[in-house]
Amino acid sequence: MAESVVNENGSGDDATRRDFIHIAAGAAAVGAGAVIAWPLINQMNPAADTLALASIEFDTGKVQEGQQVVITWQGKPVFVRNRTAAEIARAKADDHAGDLKEPQTDAERTKVGHEPTLVVIGSCTHLGCIPTFGTGDFGGWFCPCHGSHYDVAGRIRKGPAPKNLVVPDYEFTAGTTIKIG
Repeated sequence: MAESVVNENGSGDDATRRDFIHIAAGAAAVGAGAVIAWPLINQMNPAADTLALASIEFDTGKVQEGQQVVITWQGKPVFVRNRTAAEIARAKADDHAGDLKEPQTDAERTKVGHEPTLVVIGSCTHLGCIPTFGTGDFGGWFCPCHGSHYDVAGRIRKGPAPKNLVVPDYEFTAGTTIKIG
C-alpha cells in the first residue's frame, strides 16, 4: 500500500489533483466558448454573393460618345458616361464656379488620359434616389424626387443634396477596360 504524503496544511496529493481538475475544467470552458463564439463571429463575414460583387470589370469602349450606360456594382447603379468635348469643356469651365457645395475640379473626378470617361455611383446623395441625365439646369443629372441638380462632372450645384455624386474607386486595367472596386 502506498503512503500518502501530507503537507503542512493537512492535505495530501489531493491538492495537486484538484489543481489539475481546475485547470482542465478552465481549458474545457475556454474551448467550449470558442466553439460557440466562432459561428457567431463567422456569420458577420460578407456573403459569397457580396464578395463576388466586390469588384467588376467593364469595357468603356462600348459606350459611344455622348452616351451613358448604367451598370450594377454592389447592388448600386453606376453611371459610366462617355462625355463629349463640349461637356468636358463645360465641366472645366465650371471648376471654379461659386455655387459648388463640394468644390472638386473635373480633373479630380476623372482619370488622367481618360477625361471623357466619367464613372459615378448613380444615387443622389440626398436620399439615394436615381437621378436622370440631361434634365438638370447644369447639363448633367437631375433628381426629380427632391430637385437636386448635378453638372456634367457629377457635382452638386443646386438642391438639397449635400455632396457630389460619389466617384467609386476604379482603375483602367487594359485600354478601355475599367475595374471598379
